[in-house]
Amino acid sequence: MEQDAFMEPFSSRVGVLRCKIYLLLLAGACSGLKVAVPSHTVHGIRGQALYLPVHYGFHTPASDIQVIWLFERPHTMPKYLLGSVNKSVVPDLEYQHKFTMMPPNASLLINPLQFTDEGNYIVKVNIQGNGTLSASQKIQVTVDDPVTKPVVQIQPSSGAVEYVGNMTLTCLVEGGSRRVYQWLKNGRPVHTSSTNSFSLQNSRLHIAPVTKEDIGNYSCLVKNPVSKMESDIIMPTIYYGPYGLRVNSDRGLKVGEVFTVDIGEAILFDCSADSYPPNTYSWIQRTNNATYVIKHGPRLEVASEKIAQKTTDYMCCAYNNITGRRDETHFTVIITSVVIKQKLEGRPETEYRKARTFSGHEDALDDFGIYEFVAFPDASGVARMPARSVPASDGVPGQDLHSTIYEVIQHIPAQQQDHPESSSQDGEEDACLDRPDEAGLQELGHCKEQDKGKHSRAKQCI
Repeated sequence: MEQDAFMEPFSSRVGVLRCKIYLLLLAGACSGLKVAVPSHTVHGIRGQALYLPVHYGFHTPASDIQVIWLFERPHTMPKYLLGSVNKSVVPDLEYQHKFTMMPPNASLLINPLQFTDEGNYIVKVNIQGNGTLSASQKIQVTVDDPVTKPVVQIQPSSGAVEYVGNMTLTCLVEGGSRRVYQWLKNGRPVHTSSTNSFSLQNSRLHIAPVTKEDIGNYSCLVKNPVSKMESDIIMPTIYYGPYGLRVNSDRGLKVGEVFTVDIGEAILFDCSADSYPPNTYSWIQRTNNATYVIKHGPRLEVASEKIAQKTTDYMCCAYNNITGRRDETHFTVIITSVVIKQKLEGRPETEYRKARTFSGHEDALDDFGIYEFVAFPDASGVARMPARSVPASDGVPGQDLHSTIYEVIQHIPAQQQDHPESSSQDGEEDACLDRPDEAGLQELGHCKEQDKGKHSRAKQCI
């Protein structure tokens, strides 16, 4: 029995021996005693209390539990702060009012926290039972002041002209330690680029030169281990433009840079461009190879019945008095006669049929100024005259009629088999429905009546 009793615990004794050997190298690795801390780095705020939580556990019988706290700084020996055996606390008299522990809880309370309290805190737990088991952990404590709200200043405060001026944004913070600066534009981080650069600590953002793309909402984010604050949004003043100058109208047909308007209509033109500050606009009219300013401002109203010429050239000029840049756009206004439209509206729509449409529009009646070819119901036996060119007028070179964008509309006279002479007279009245005056397109068409000795007559507008 004694042998059996001696041999039974032999294997366990070997295990304990191995554990004690490893314990010399790594405390608590296989002893059953474990000491844990939630984080090995804890950030504290100066002037406030800091709590260092510690948890430990073991699986062997214990008669005594000892907890020891040490404090060390770089390149110095650890200092004893306080310790406990079971529920009795033995503090260092130098720190007895600063450090508190409530055994058997091994956690430590530091109150108040000062910059001198920054360093490494070592907690060691000893368990006395069949033997002594030990385990320890180290916690790094940092101490900071929270940052205050930053303020951003811009130089120059009056703004800068794009591609000419530079701009510097400075982030000012009164309080806070270990500050880290970050610049945001429209809520996103600003990075170094060909035009963006930062100071050593990122407290300044330098933009050289400024462009229109640099316009946005800027803010400065300052943070440290215990806090972060963002400045109010600020938008730098950048002068640019004009860009994208264009002219629009409230009525009329626009094809490219040509506006077609019925006579008697008043049309309002609007000139706009992207620019800061807003542009000043001037309207220029060209007449008889001479130009003159007719109005200032972004809008121009043109009364078609007051225009002597049927084709008039205009120009809108935009000028930015800060950037010194200007831009201009040209356009032409063509005044069409309403006689053609009135006569066509007097006939039933069934009397007209369309040939090939060059304008891309479906109804020529609604798109005067962009003309369509309209054929006779029976034109197989009608001889046609060759096309002729429009004579040149002042400032307007001659053009071949078939090479212009105007539609040529042919009217289909009513067919009267019983009274050919009456039909001929009606055709003469309806031929070449309208003729613009000499100041515009001097001649849009020429009419020729041909009689082949048949019962029907045909007229053609060229």
